[in-house]
Amino acid sequence: MNKTFNIYCDESCHIENDHKKYMFLGSTSVAYNQVKLHTEKINELKKKHHFYAEIKWSNVSKSKIRFYLELVDYFFATDLQFRTVGIEKAKINNANFNQTFDDFYYKMYYYLLNHNLNSLYNYNVYLDIKDTLSAYKVNKLKEVLNAKFGVFRNVQNIRSHESIIMQVTDFMMGAISYLHNEEDKKNIAKIQIIDKITNHCNDALLKTNYSNKLNLFFIELR
Repeated sequence: MNKTFNIYCDESCHIENDHKKYMFLGSTSVAYNQVKLHTEKINELKKKHHFYAEIKWSNVSKSKIRFYLELVDYFFATDLQFRTVGIEKAKINNANFNQTFDDFYYKMYYYLLNHNLNSLYNYNVYLDIKDTLSAYKVNKLKEVLNAKFGVFRNVQNIRSHESIIMQVTDFMMGAISYLHNEEDKKNIAKIQIIDKITNHCNDALLKTNYSNKLNLFFIELR
């Protein structure tokens, strides 16, 4: 039986004209048979810290900083893997390629998901629901991916509250996006989390790296 991985994807600053320097697409991958274990362990961590909300980067605050820091430690102690691709939005020029912003969006997801694929494995991809066109987008994305790879068994939308690993994707990618997009970093809790991630990585997270644990890839548009 082929090994199967689940990949949970989310986006940050992906609106075309939101005045943010970088857009990021991120994913957390985990072996299918480990999903339940990680869900239980993170829920235990939430219970330990009396944390009852959805895990979201936008909700990070000092009051629950111990939970967030322990969540970072948990991520780096396990087989969870995170990858994000960053794109400098000022360099996006869809007119030169006769494409729409949606066409560009699919291309960026292609770059996000084509990393370290194994042709002997199967992959399920889950994307956070963003808008009324989400169902059309995931069908198109599955078509684009399998035209090249043929290993994506399932590509579908889910809501973030349905998956704690999807929430981890939001959290990790939010940290990277905050580091690169917020010039005036005043949220002390968020800075502490970024410092914690940086220490685990032994990397400043400011450029492309080649880590499998936390892989950051900046796409050079031409």
